[in-house]
This record gives sequence, structure tokens and C-alpha cells, in this order.
Amino acid sequence: MATILYAEDDADMRRFFEKALEKAGHNVIACSDGERALRALKFADGAFDLLLTDIMMPGVDGIELAKQAEHLSPGIKVMFITGFAAVAMGDSRASEQTVLSKPVHLRQLVSEVDRLIAA
Repeated sequence: MATILYAEDDADMRRFFEKALEKAGHNVIACSDGERALRALKFADGAFDLLLTDIMMPGVDGIELAKQAEHLSPGIKVMFITGFAAVAMGDSRASEQTVLSKPVHLRQLVSEVDRLIAA
């Protein structure tokens, strides 16, 4: 079981994935944007095992959130989820991490999260 910080601006998708990850046994703190996720990271004092974040969000996007997360919580694992190809983002940061493309089947999401946490 892991503690996951999940940042996703689509409310329906956020609730759907949050429930699936909780059903798989993980503790999930879900945030509606990068700013809220960043605040959670600052107060968590390294409590998160994984950051699962959408890449495209208003304000602090997933790429910037991941950079800040690695600074605030060294060793945190990062997984991106996006409706856009990571290559199209033109940011090598996304290509270095696990990137799931929307739509994502729940089994695939849980499987990839478990695989990354176990690595």
C-alpha cells in the first residue's frame, strides 16, 4: 500500500481514479489542480510515495509540479497521465517518467502504479 498524491483538474476523472486506487489498497490525496497539490506536498513532510499528475492543468502544470515534488520530497516517484502525447509537450522531463495516455483502463492504471511503487 502506498500514499499517493493525485493531481487532476477533471473532477469526474479524479473521482473515478481516486476510487479505483483506494479500492486497490492505496491511500490517495486527490487535488483539483497543481497549486493545491503543491501545498499538500509542502505540508506532507515526505509522506507521499508517488505523485500521479495530469500534465495539462491550469496554473501549475504537471511538469512543474513534478519538478517541485522532487525538490520538496526527494525520492518521490512520479507518474504522468495525459490526454496529449508527452512528446508533443516538448519537455524531456515527461519522457523520462512513466506516462499513461487517456483514456486509461482502470486495471492498467492500478497495474502501472503498483509496478512503479515496487520498482
